[in-house]
Amino acid sequence: MDEVMARGWESKAIADQIEEEESRQQQASRTETTPEQRVLKDRLDSLRLSKSRLLQQLERATHPAHRNVLLNGLKAVEKEIEEVSAEIL
Repeated sequence: MDEVMARGWESKAIADQIEEEESRQQQASRTETTPEQRVLKDRLDSLRLSKSRLLQQLERATHPAHRNVLLNGLKAVEKEIEEVSAEIL
């Protein structure tokens, strides 16, 4: 049980670090971007957070049907990340 809790805390800490770094990057780039670019970057940040959550849920999922739903969601989020990333460039 302690090992499961430790992994949960590790995942949370990693997600917090990722979110903090993205927030720093977002703040640094706000002064250099147009409002449209900021909207796209905010969307990209949101998608990356969704991807992180889906990956965490996938680690814990044991039922095959639930895993399939999560995998389909992950594929959709990754596709949208690619599309939004292409729009930013």
